[in-house]
Amino acid sequence: MVKQTIQIFARVKPPVRKHQQGIYSIDEDEKLIPSLEIILPRDLADGFVNNKRESYKFKFQRIFDQDANQETVFENIAKPVAGSVLAGYNGTIFAYGQTGSGKTFTITGGAERYSDRGIIPRTLSYIFEQLQKDSSKIYTTHISYLEIYNECGYDLLDPRHEASSLEDLPKVTILEDPDQNIHLKNLTLHQATTEEEALNLLFLGDTNRMIAETPMNQASTRSHCIFTIHLSSKEPGSATVRHAKLHLVDLAGSERVAKTGVGGHLLTEAKYINLSLHYLEQVIIALSEKHRSHIPYRNSMMTSVLRDSLGGNCMTTMIATLSLEKRNLDESISTCRFAQRVALIKNEAVLNEEINPRLVIKRLQKEIQELKDELAMVTGEQRTEALTEAELLQLEKLITSFLEDQDSDSRLEVGADMRKVHHCFHHLKKLLNDKKILENNTVSSESKDQDCQEPLKEEEYRKLRDILKQRDNEINILVNMLKKEKKKAQEALHLAGMDRREFRQSQSPPFRLGNPEEGQRMRLSSAPSQAQDFSILGKRSSLLHKKIGMREEMSLGCQEAFEIFKRDHADSVTIDDNKQILKQRFSEAKALGESINEARSKIGHLKEEITQRHIQQVALGISENMAVPLMPDQQEEKLRSQLEEEKRRYKTMFTRLKALKVEIEHLQLLMDKAKVKLQKEFEVWWAEEATNLQVNSPAVNSLDHTKPFLQTSDSQHERSQLLSNKSDVNARKILPSPCPSPHSQKQSSTSTPLEDSIPKRPVSSIPLTGDSQTDSDIIAFIKARQSILQKQCLGSN
Repeated sequence: MVKQTIQIFARVKPPVRKHQQGIYSIDEDEKLIPSLEIILPRDLADGFVNNKRESYKFKFQRIFDQDANQETVFENIAKPVAGSVLAGYNGTIFAYGQTGSGKTFTITGGAERYSDRGIIPRTLSYIFEQLQKDSSKIYTTHISYLEIYNECGYDLLDPRHEASSLEDLPKVTILEDPDQNIHLKNLTLHQATTEEEALNLLFLGDTNRMIAETPMNQASTRSHCIFTIHLSSKEPGSATVRHAKLHLVDLAGSERVAKTGVGGHLLTEAKYINLSLHYLEQVIIALSEKHRSHIPYRNSMMTSVLRDSLGGNCMTTMIATLSLEKRNLDESISTCRFAQRVALIKNEAVLNEEINPRLVIKRLQKEIQELKDELAMVTGEQRTEALTEAELLQLEKLITSFLEDQDSDSRLEVGADMRKVHHCFHHLKKLLNDKKILENNTVSSESKDQDCQEPLKEEEYRKLRDILKQRDNEINILVNMLKKEKKKAQEALHLAGMDRREFRQSQSPPFRLGNPEEGQRMRLSSAPSQAQDFSILGKRSSLLHKKIGMREEMSLGCQEAFEIFKRDHADSVTIDDNKQILKQRFSEAKALGESINEARSKIGHLKEEITQRHIQQVALGISENMAVPLMPDQQEEKLRSQLEEEKRRYKTMFTRLKALKVEIEHLQLLMDKAKVKLQKEFEVWWAEEATNLQVNSPAVNSLDHTKPFLQTSDSQHERSQLLSNKSDVNARKILPSPCPSPHSQKQSSTSTPLEDSIPKRPVSSIPLTGDSQTDSDIIAFIKARQSILQKQCLGSN
């Protein structure tokens, strides 16, 4: 237990304008407590006698002057509190002062420079750095962020903040258990495993805070915010768990309404802020009085949440932020008086440790069992109930460990329960009998293993034969498809030649027979078109070897057949059209997204210009002692009209982008459905083709071959050259097996009978097309397949 008073610190805000010298002084004597003296000069302009005090002196643990940076404030204020939280104590740091005195800058920090980080981000970095260094414990960190606005609690980490208004959000309510512990309903705890996750939660909460512009501050926080870090630690194997929490509180600033002259919604907010701070001061006064029996914690939500921090189990620190300008001296003196009252409160911080109930239950169960054994040993009474399965399993483990122990002095301890003793004897007897039976059956099991090897070989042979039969079916299907492709190519060439001859006869004048120059021109004109047709044929045949490995569940022949089936399917054109439309919609959506980003940046720029114009008008009014005009000028009207136009343009483009998103999703769904339909139809077709080949395999050889089309010697030479190129491509894609080494040849000469019994399909039984070059391609393809299958069979054997 640690007993100490609330630590108070003071921080002076740098003034906006130069102030007269001698308003305050700081006395930092090493032997004495630092003190702050505020000098308030008398006003003798009216000629009356003024007996007010001219000097006010206040003592603090430390006073940070105008030149103190954020790092110094963290090292002296927040770092000791964070260290106590890591040790298992609760901690609280809260900033108090008038509006515009630098509370939010001290707690959260500024957004312009990295060095302006406040207490919260620096504390998170320090805590996670210490957690990484300490590997002896298991730590768990959770984050919560509470906002108290107009005496109503809201969760700043609720994801519904951006899409809902403040009235539609669920309010955080206070629940109290019989032990007077406070629980907050509708306040979520988010686990943070790294510093980055914790900072993201902090930034999310800061964007959801209520901020408004007031005459005292351009970005005044209009609510109290409590950022809480929940930390749990546990040593591995220990039953003790430590819980600690750190409250980092940014209070809203008090303000005098008569002095600021606010009205409307700002006046309502100021009323609730001043009322909650008034209740906080009442609680502080009650706690500072020794004989006070009742503490009014329940008057406001903030004092209820901070009950432990203000007068309970917590190590609390207060930062008094002061704006020591001449117009703010009265508020600064009031803040210092509040800090002096806070320093009188004494808290008792206790180490928050608790024992894991599961481990306690296990320890108590073990103790109960030991007491039962001792009682049975003393009384000697025989138990009638049977042993449970857990007890039997435990006894078998004890017997096994006893038999494996090589120490001759080891003993089998089962207690005084005769049921366990009898079970141990029965189990030992069973083990001895099983050992004898195992020795007798060893010889017979070896002979049975030899007998079982032959059925296994037969089963393996049957499996390999089925695989070979399936590959033969695939080869037959591919041969049929090659025939169909060749027939289509020949018909296309024939029709193209007919069309060209008819076109020449209708367009060109008749030529003389036997004219070698004219014949040569005809051959030269027909050669490119024929070459183009053969290139189309080569492209179609090359589709058989594309996309290898995309469908690992299909075999090589099945993949090639699927590519050709997909190309000739009726839905392929629809799929291609949908792809083109989808590509256009993606391009349009990308262009719209860029336009929306430009409009958003332009809206932000216009808002900044309007804000800068307001600041200039206020500054001009203060410098010239003129009232700020209520009606906007012509330039501001022009900026506002541009802002509204950009907003309408942004809304129109955003609506179009949403419609494009729906259309893109619909097109993707249509393409997915078409692909699934294509896959299913191919599987049905493939199964039918395989069934037909198994039933009518002799009919394949009886197919009529298409009569080759008569061509000129030049076109025949081009066609043979193209087909030879295609066979070279196929030869490169279906690699032949490497030549065996002499050692492997010697091994292959002594192969097993199982290898010789594999059925090999003779090449003469393969149905051919009639064209010598195409038939050579088919035979080379089939031989490569058979060599691969033989290698697979030898590898599995």
